[in-house]
Amino acid sequence: MIYILLPAYNEEESLDYLLPKIDKAFKEDMKQEYHIIACDDGSKDKTGEKLRFYSNSLPLTIITHKINRGLGETSRDLFEKVAELSNDEDIVIRMDCDDTHEPEFIPGLLEKIEEGYDVVIASRFVEGGGQEGLDSYRATISRFANLFMKFFFPIDGLKEYSSGFRAYRASTIKHAINTFGNQFIQLKGLGFTATLEKIVKLKIIGAKFGESPFILRYQQKRSESKMVSSITTFGYGTLALLYHWPWGGWRRSYKNIKKLHDE
Repeated sequence: MIYILLPAYNEEESLDYLLPKIDKAFKEDMKQEYHIIACDDGSKDKTGEKLRFYSNSLPLTIITHKINRGLGETSRDLFEKVAELSNDEDIVIRMDCDDTHEPEFIPGLLEKIEEGYDVVIASRFVEGGGQEGLDSYRATISRFANLFMKFFFPIDGLKEYSSGFRAYRASTIKHAINTFGNQFIQLKGLGFTATLEKIVKLKIIGAKFGESPFILRYQQKRSESKMVSSITTFGYGTLALLYHWPWGGWRRSYKNIKKLHDE
């Protein structure tokens, strides 16, 4: 089974484009069984109504937050739910819900998982990848953010840190949640920091990372951006501090836990 995780906040319009494309990709193109888990994070539009409508025809589980809790708590709930529902051999795909992540790139992620990787990131920065529709300011900020992350959290062969479009082995997610518990996503209130924090935590437990080409189609975005740059920047700095200091930070704190699980 392949599970698709969708964090949704005010994505009423996007769902009419994304969900049919996901269904077609799995039923007609890949011919694989799939199940969507979507979290309506306190949307003020008709996102919840749209999800309930599609649940009548698609394999769709809905998590509902009555108030907006942000990407961190939404990600936590989605990953904990898929850990509960999935078997170890299943695969988890996390996508954005704004229609900038095309399902056509999912087969590439699955191929890399089959090669033996635990986490595969849909990357703009490998051969065959790229981005469309980003203005120069957003493109520059994105590039500098990835350079910052690579400097503080170097992982061999990894160039794309900020993309939320990823594939995970379900067994790896279960291992991470068993290891860190509710602290798998600790910096829940710091914007998009959770996207990077998952990489850091999975690196600590020894996950093997890979990348697959992906073209971000930002011109297809059908909702307002949820990123608050100042909060996310503060979050990245906090994450770097917690990981590196004092005396190894998280690396030292979880060293014995990792050793215990490895044994």
